[in-house]
Amino acid sequence: MRVVAVLATSLDGRIAEAAAIPARFGSKQDQQRLEAIVAQSDAVLMGAATLRAYGSCRSVTYPQLQQQRRDRGQPLQPVQIICSASGQVNPACRFFQQPVPRWLLTTEQGRDRWGSQSGFDRILTAGRAELDWEDAFTQFDLAWQQLAVLGGGQLLGSLLAADRIEELYLTLCPLLLGARPASPLVAGLHFSVADAPRWKLLSAEPVGDELFLHYRRR
Repeated sequence: MRVVAVLATSLDGRIAEAAAIPARFGSKQDQQRLEAIVAQSDAVLMGAATLRAYGSCRSVTYPQLQQQRRDRGQPLQPVQIICSASGQVNPACRFFQQPVPRWLLTTEQGRDRWGSQSGFDRILTAGRAELDWEDAFTQFDLAWQQLAVLGGGQLLGSLLAADRIEELYLTLCPLLLGARPASPLVAGLHFSVADAPRWKLLSAEPVGDELFLHYRRR
């Protein structure tokens, strides 16, 4: 299964003004590209903090993209997996009214905290207090060809540390946010220059004032 991360960032590498504020600086073209990648995916993985900021997931809304999924023999919508080690997900958010399959990826402690509440079609448990990515990936559907990771920075950092991200779709947006309190592209880890993951640039396409970049892990 190919794991791809899709994010939009400011010129100084920030994905939002702050963790609790949704990023709205991507253009219409950026949103269309994002949905196209979601439509190609069997599942979408998103952190609970990102869900709290937006209140909803990125579903496939364009009829043409929905038809392409049907033609490929895929369900109308990819599985939407919310990643929360704590199991703290607001059951009243709009996400639970969206017509999508919903999974929760959590720990044993998070599962116990979520308890018997409804809303998720399936709950995956990987690790006791911290997520065990090796265990988590064994529980994903073996037939899946692509998993799209949509943020946030903490989730991306955790997956990079576990060496799970293979490709990166990055939209460079024409603004500067500064260091504080803006949320970084990658959070929770630090690589030295010698040990940092290296990426091969597959494409770079300027559209208006944005730059669409596609990288593959070397």
